[in-house]
Amino acid sequence: MKKIGFLSFGHWSDSPHSRTRTASDVLLQSVDLAVAAEELGADGAYFRVHHFARQLGSPFPLLAAIGAKTERIEIGTGVIDMRYENPMYMAEDAGSADLLAAGRLQLGISRGSPEQVIDGWRYFGYQPADGETEADMARKHTEVLLKVLEGEGFAQPNPRPMFPNPPGLLRLEPHSPGLRDRIWWGAGSNATAVWAAEQGMHLMSSTLKNDEGGAPFHVQQAEQIRVFRKAWADAGWQREPRVSVSRSIFALTSDEDRAYFGADGKSRDQVGYIDADTRAIFGRSYAAEPDALVEQLAEDEAIAEADTLLLTVPNQLGVDYNAHVLESILKHVAPALGWR
Repeated sequence: MKKIGFLSFGHWSDSPHSRTRTASDVLLQSVDLAVAAEELGADGAYFRVHHFARQLGSPFPLLAAIGAKTERIEIGTGVIDMRYENPMYMAEDAGSADLLAAGRLQLGISRGSPEQVIDGWRYFGYQPADGETEADMARKHTEVLLKVLEGEGFAQPNPRPMFPNPPGLLRLEPHSPGLRDRIWWGAGSNATAVWAAEQGMHLMSSTLKNDEGGAPFHVQQAEQIRVFRKAWADAGWQREPRVSVSRSIFALTSDEDRAYFGADGKSRDQVGYIDADTRAIFGRSYAAEPDALVEQLAEDEAIAEADTLLLTVPNQLGVDYNAHVLESILKHVAPALGWR
């Protein structure tokens, strides 16, 4: 059995072929798609966060709206770039969204990926300390976030407050119990997967990771998952770790599917450089008739290792079509693979 959700990058453009022409279109349709996904029996609605781009940027208003409109589905991010984040304010926003969703928030965060602008986090008021990298800064922000989400008091109360204080040091409010245990780290390498496990964060592994050894993408990703789980056990955490992988998967069940994604059936892994020093491998897409798709996915070692599968959706094709994409996987593919 697997949890199956969708991951939307929240693109919009004024192209005549796009069903999402504005930011308003994307936000409203994201809520509608989450509601539809819940009705179809999917398990999660996740959203990518990018800044300085025509994509979803500030996730918490959207997550709160989805939490208020749904009852069962997990809601989350995949992922928030911690280089840009004030961890204190983020903890308040996340706590509010989680309470509105009755504890269904699964918050994916990471060190971030190449962005639309140079050092965009500087415009948000952040820069690494002397001798540190932007990755160090992201991890420091993360460590603060994890600490304050534990809910322990740390701030000295005013002796003459506007309102009466509870005894002792004060914590950030609203506090949502259990949220600290539902933080995920988007790891691009085996080493960062180990670090995430040591911090007690679940693992998010996308369709892009550092090329570590030259094996096919799904084999490298499966190894990353095994390394993560070992590090989790070694760290002594008493709760069960979770692992998600994301994939572009399309069951070709209609002429419309074949027109949009038929060519993706020839997709292969790709290797390239995401910056001057980092060689990365990008996983293939899957597109085929349901029976063939089942055979192909059965050979994906990383999907087999993960407990959660996030299906990347072409959000610019609109709510109805993306609901069809999800339904096709849930109905024609997942049962044959034992995921349902």
